[in-house]
Amino acid sequence: MTASASVELTHRQRDVLRGVVEEYVATGEPVGSKTLVERIALGVSTSTVRAELAELETLGLLTHPHTSAGRVPTEEGFRHYARELLNELEPRPQVLGLELAVQHEIESALQATTEMLSDMTRLLALVSAPPLEAATVRHVEVLQLQPNVAMAVVITSSGGVSKRLFTTGAPLDPGLVAWAAEYLNERAGGLQLGTHALRQRFDDPGLAPRERAFLALLRPAFAALEHEEQQLFVGGAAGLLGDLREDELEACRRALQLLERRAAALEVIGRSLHSPRTFVRVGGEFEDPALRHVALVGAGYGIRTRTLGSVSLLGPVRMDYEKAIRSVRSAAFELSRFVEGVFDDG
Repeated sequence: MTASASVELTHRQRDVLRGVVEEYVATGEPVGSKTLVERIALGVSTSTVRAELAELETLGLLTHPHTSAGRVPTEEGFRHYARELLNELEPRPQVLGLELAVQHEIESALQATTEMLSDMTRLLALVSAPPLEAATVRHVEVLQLQPNVAMAVVITSSGGVSKRLFTTGAPLDPGLVAWAAEYLNERAGGLQLGTHALRQRFDDPGLAPRERAFLALLRPAFAALEHEEQQLFVGGAAGLLGDLREDELEACRRALQLLERRAAALEVIGRSLHSPRTFVRVGGEFEDPALRHVALVGAGYGIRTRTLGSVSLLGPVRMDYEKAIRSVRSAAFELSRFVEGVFDDG
C-alpha cells in the first residue's frame, strides 16, 4: 500500500517516522526499534515501537531490507517527513549572515548565496538570477566618440550593461547627442525593459522626425538586454559527490549530467518561480528519469508583487531535509530583502 498526502499519523507514529528518517540520514543504516528507544524519548517499550514500525511499513512509509530487521524510509516516507517539516516552519526564517550589502551588484550577491549554501549543506546549490526583462532602466549614456561615431550605454537596475556603437553617414550634431541622453534618462529611467511604456518613449509622436530617427539608432542597446539569457549559478558539485554512498553516486551523477544543460536546469527549478513558498520534490515527482533518485528543496525570492528568481538545493533522497529547508528558506528571504532595493515594486 502506498501512503498519500492525506494519511493521518498519530503523534507517536510521527515521532517514530521522524526518528527513522533522521537516524537513517545520519548513518545510512537500517534503523531498529532498540535504536529508536535508546535515542528518542518515546516513553514506550521496544515491542510497542516494533508495532508502530510495522504499521508505518503497511502505510508505505517505511520498508526493510530482506537481510535486516531494521527499517529505512521509502520515498513516500521522506516526502511525508518533509511535508511535516514544512508545516512546522517558524514565521520568520533564521538569518544566514549572507554578505549582501552592496546595492545593485546582484551577480555578486547570487554567487555569494550559491557558495554559502553549498558549503553549509554539502548539496548542489542552484540559484537563478532575475530575468533581465524584469529589470528597469537605471541610467543611459550617449557619447560622441568621433564626428560620425557614437556609443550608447544602458545600465539596468540589476547591474546589466549594454553598449552599442553606431556610425552615421553625416557628422553627428553634438546638441542632438546631449538631448538624447537627457531625454532617455528623464523619460525612460525607471521603466521596465520590454514593456510597452518603454517602447512608447522611442515612438512619441510629439518628437521631431530627426529626434525619432536618432533614438531609433540607440534602440538596439535596449533590445539587447531584453534578449539576454537568464543566468543560473551552480555550486557544490564536488562536495555533493564527495559525501555520497556508492549506491547514491550514480543517481546524482545522472542528475548532474542533466543539469549541465542550462535549459534543463532552469526547467527543474521552474516550480519555485511560481510561488515564494518553500517546497520539496522527491524522486518520482520528477518527470525526467535522470531525477528519479534525487530530491530538490527550493523557494522563490523576489518583491511583493512578483517572484524574480529561485534558490534550490539538490541532493540524494537521503538528505538532511531539515537543514536544507531551513537554509533555502533563509537564503530566499535574504535575497528578497536585497532585491527590494533594486527592482520596482510596481
